[in-house]
Amino acid sequence: MGLHVSSHPLVLHKLALLRRVESEPKKFRELVREISQFLVYEATADMPLAPYTIQTPLGSMEGHAIGARIGLIPILRAGLGMVEPVIDLLPTAHVWHLGLYRDHNSLEPVTYYNKLPAQPDIDVCLILDPMLATGGSAVAAVDILKAWGAAKIKFLGLIAAPEGVERLQTAHPDVEIHLAALDERLNEQGYIVPGLGDAGDRQFGT
Repeated sequence: MGLHVSSHPLVLHKLALLRRVESEPKKFRELVREISQFLVYEATADMPLAPYTIQTPLGSMEGHAIGARIGLIPILRAGLGMVEPVIDLLPTAHVWHLGLYRDHNSLEPVTYYNKLPAQPDIDVCLILDPMLATGGSAVAAVDILKAWGAAKIKFLGLIAAPEGVERLQTAHPDVEIHLAALDERLNEQGYIVPGLGDAGDRQFGT
């Protein structure tokens, strides 16, 4: 319930290319971009519509506009690669950044950056983070957004481990999770297996 794993052939094709160790940062970023657009297409299928009258070359008719104010919340730094492709499809969306890193000893998230405005002025928050591993950063991000006053939150990620999905669903069962793949497990270092390595490092060549 609330977990959506894409089965689209193009997503699966591009995901295999993304995982390959041979995919250099430029190719990796391009694939993150393409898969992210498929995910946001699926994640916004339930967005409300607002009718309005438009004029075509042959007459007037009732058209539709997205009837919800959308906010994009990329988790720094890996989530940055998902912002541009999503905002290309949702050009009126607001973008706010959250900085969270995982302590390598405890594997728990540490918040170091939060520039949310004083009051929420959106209807739907889309958290963007390529990997849902332990789930700590995702849970912390949702905690911050709910304390801020966000009413509806969705998580968009490329690859997740079952442990991360379970942790996020247990803490926040109302948050929908949209993924390109659900992998086997976490290893002892908290990395997703088979996964694709560190998404931030692979995007930025670090």
